[in-house]
Amino acid sequence: MAEDRIERDILITASLDRVWSLVTQPGFWVADEASLPGTVAREGESMVAKSSEHGEYPVRVEKVEPPTYVAYRWTSAFPGQELREDNSTLVEFTLTREGDQTRLRVVESGFAALAGSEELISQNLKDHTSGWPQCLDALKTRAEESSV
Repeated sequence: MAEDRIERDILITASLDRVWSLVTQPGFWVADEASLPGTVAREGESMVAKSSEHGEYPVRVEKVEPPTYVAYRWTSAFPGQELREDNSTLVEFTLTREGDQTRLRVVESGFAALAGSEELISQNLKDHTSGWPQCLDALKTRAEESSV
C-alpha cells in the first residue's frame, strides 16, 4: 500500500479558542453531535464515540498541547472493537491563528499498519479521504455559527 496518511486543512472564521473547544471533543468527527457536549480531551483517557449511522468507535486521547495540538487514536475501520495498534489510526489536529481566523489541519495516519485485507484498508483510506472535507466543513459551520 503506497498511501498511509490523509492531510487536509481548512480556514475557519472563528477564534482559536472556539475551534479548540470543538476539536477537543473526543471523536467529534464520527460521533453524533448530541453526544459531544461536556466531553473534553484529557491525555490518556478513552471513550466511545457513538454514531447512529456508523456504529461505536473507541477513541483514546494520545496528546494534548493546548491550544494548538491534539491527537487521538481510534478504531477507524473496526467499529465496536477494542482499541489496539493494529486496528487504529492516529488523527492529529493542529490549529494556527491567522489574523482573526484559525487554520485547522488534520492528519490521519497509520492505514498501512491496519490488520485486515488490502481491500478493507484501501476502502477505509478512500472513505476517510472523502470524509474529512465533510467533517471539516461541518466543524467550520459549528465554529462560525457559535462565534457570531
